[in-house]
Parts: sequence; C-alpha cells; structure tokens
Amino acid sequence: MNCAVVIPARYASTRFPGKPLALIRGKPMIQWVYEHAARCRLVDLTVVATDHIDIFRTVERFGGKAVMTSPDHAAGTDRIAEAVADIDAQLIVNVQGDEPMLPPETIQQAVEPLLNNRTVLMGTVKTRIRNAAEISDPDIVKVVTDINGYALYFSRSVIPRDRDGNNDVDFYRHIGLYVYKRDFLFKLAKMKPSKLEQAEKLEQLRVLENGFRIKVAETDYAPVGVDRPEDIVVVERLMSTIR
Repeated sequence: MNCAVVIPARYASTRFPGKPLALIRGKPMIQWVYEHAARCRLVDLTVVATDHIDIFRTVERFGGKAVMTSPDHAAGTDRIAEAVADIDAQLIVNVQGDEPMLPPETIQQAVEPLLNNRTVLMGTVKTRIRNAAEISDPDIVKVVTDINGYALYFSRSVIPRDRDGNNDVDFYRHIGLYVYKRDFLFKLAKMKPSKLEQAEKLEQLRVLENGFRIKVAETDYAPVGVDRPEDIVVVERLMSTIR
C-alpha cells in the first residue's frame, strides 16, 4: 500500500512569520522535517504543501518535492487534501512542519496500525507526559484512549481528572501527526467544523463528533516543536547532544 507524507508549510504565522524557512544549524527547518520523514521505511513519497513561493523554491533547492496550494484553506486537512488530489497513495501522513526533530520511527509507529488493520481509517500518536507542568498547560493537547487504543477524547484541559488523587493515573500528550486512508481524508475535508472542534480549537475532534474512530499509537518521542524564534536555540542545543 503506497504511503505519502505531506508536510503543510504556511508562511504566515502570528508568533513566527516565515517559520518553515528559519535556519537550524545552517539548514531551513522545513528541510530537517522533510529529510527525517523521507527516511521512514514505510514512506514512498514526501512532499511539502505550501502557499508561499519562497518555501516552494527552498524545498526544490534542497532536492525535495513541493506543491503550491491555496492560501485560503481554513484547516490543515483541506491543504493536505488539495496536495494529494493527483498523488497515487492509499495512505496519507500529515507531518507538521514545525517538528524538526520528529524521528522516522514515530511516523512508522503511526502508520503500522493502518497497514495491519483494514478497518482503521485514521491514526495518530501519543506519548506519556513526564513533566507534571505539562498536564495543566493548555498549549499541550492531552488524549485519553480506550482499552483498544482508540481515542475517547482530546483536550487542552486536564484529562483524565484524578478527582481524589488516589489513583495511579497516566497522562498522555497528543502529537499532531496524522495518518489517513485516502478516501477518508477526502470525506473528512468535506465535513463541517464541529462544536467541540471549534471550542477546543482541535480539528481531530471533528472525527470523533461525526462518529468515526482514531487509532492512537504510543511513542517514546517527546515533541520538540518550534512555535517562537527563541525555540530555535532549544532545538539546536538538543540536536548537538544527539548528533
């Protein structure tokens, strides 16, 4: 089953305009993301979906593949759907363009459930929260799953709520990496934004509200995203310790 990674890369950003082009150890961030994704053994094609010509040209200069998409998309799913309209792949992976340290193994962990079970239409990943401060941080999206590993809910609030504090509760952070069966991606792009999605500002809740399931794989990777210019220093410091 062919698998394509699509990396959405918008130029506009409230906190960090031009973020995909920010240099990290001499390379644009989008190149780090692209090269890591392309190394996943289950991936047949990697492409950047952008709305800005400078990002498009940057990707072409380092030998990557990019496609121009509309600047008017309200959600990442819409940009992904446009980008793969002419791409022959049965599995589509949405890798965020601000995760320069995302390892190929995490992509593999997200993809495998869809390869092993034909009934799974969409997948994502979670990682155990080890820093207590992240549990109450609204910028950290939490997820709870059922005993079979399907998402019950995603939230910026604390879930689950250990009311009495007497239970050995594990908290999980959601990582914004998604895998879709091709037909389901196009179906999702046509669904209207849902109430919970709009309240939490979490697009994946649209899937749950419409009665579909999301398989959640667990990974050891702790996300190191870039939201602000000062995050570059943190990423470079971490890269220097593992390379």
